[in-house]
Amino acid sequence: MILSNELQHTTKQIFLKHGVTEEAAEAIADVLVHANLRGVDSHGVLRVEHYIKRIQSGGINPTAQLQATKTSPSTSILDGDNGFGHYISKTAMDIAIKQAKEAGTGAVAVKNSSHCGALSYFVEQAAQSNLIGIAMTHTDKVVVPFGGAEPFFGTNPIAFGFPANEEEPVILDFATSTVALGKILNAKEKGENIPHGWGVDNDGEATHDPSKVVALSPFGGPKGYGLAMVVEIFTAMLTGAAFGPHVSKMYGEYDKNRELGHFFMAIDPSKFVSADIFTSRLDQMIEELRRTAPSSNTDRVYVPGEIETYTAQKREQEGIPLPDSVLAFLQKELEK
Repeated sequence: MILSNELQHTTKQIFLKHGVTEEAAEAIADVLVHANLRGVDSHGVLRVEHYIKRIQSGGINPTAQLQATKTSPSTSILDGDNGFGHYISKTAMDIAIKQAKEAGTGAVAVKNSSHCGALSYFVEQAAQSNLIGIAMTHTDKVVVPFGGAEPFFGTNPIAFGFPANEEEPVILDFATSTVALGKILNAKEKGENIPHGWGVDNDGEATHDPSKVVALSPFGGPKGYGLAMVVEIFTAMLTGAAFGPHVSKMYGEYDKNRELGHFFMAIDPSKFVSADIFTSRLDQMIEELRRTAPSSNTDRVYVPGEIETYTAQKREQEGIPLPDSVLAFLQKELEK
């Protein structure tokens, strides 16, 4: 176990050692530890090794100079100069928040970015400012379109954040694939079968054998596929970024900039109804959902993000569990 503040300090110092600017290193560490606290360890400090490899290979600009261009009272474009997506995205949501407080809504399209980590962090930024937050990004191809036999879109996650009053913000963050690729790789490692619909084989048919999986399936069939395309339109078409199969791979070609696009939006609910009414009614909805009769195999109904919030509270108190290999890598980098 390691305390979150210690892990954040260690992570920040490692990036500083690799030439990342102070402000960017702070943001990267904040976003990564946020993911670990919420139990989304796949997007936490586990990724530090990968990011360092990209810095050393020239695929990420550690001293990126961000360039924001305001295109209307409520819209902006942010050029990330091929820097760290975590820092770029935090900056983009800050801009969206400022515009929303001035104009009611704020939308920022990001270009020339890289992997940005857990989207929940950025919509939580908005929720903590009493705004509704929306965030989305695209990834390299790994998911088949509905009815297809080869991947076209990435896992293309989307997230929403809503401010409450007495309750914690409602945070919904999900990929448009049925599962993460890591779950299939884990099943393959253990020699276990996977549930129907997780992945497809060379013929585009669902398979229970993880060793035969060549691509992931969209969640909900045509619904997930359609939503993945929507995310791609917001993140690639609005920004001029590559789309679908043209997006560069995260793992591979480490010397090349990924040039990803993201999209962030903040909405001021007080422009539609008073802020107190909005947040109080959301509190009421949350409470009524919790009182909904549970099914026979569950203890109670949870609202989106609630389990992750409980996990974060527990890990803040008890510390964050990390694999020995990850802790050893971080310590080694810190001592260089």
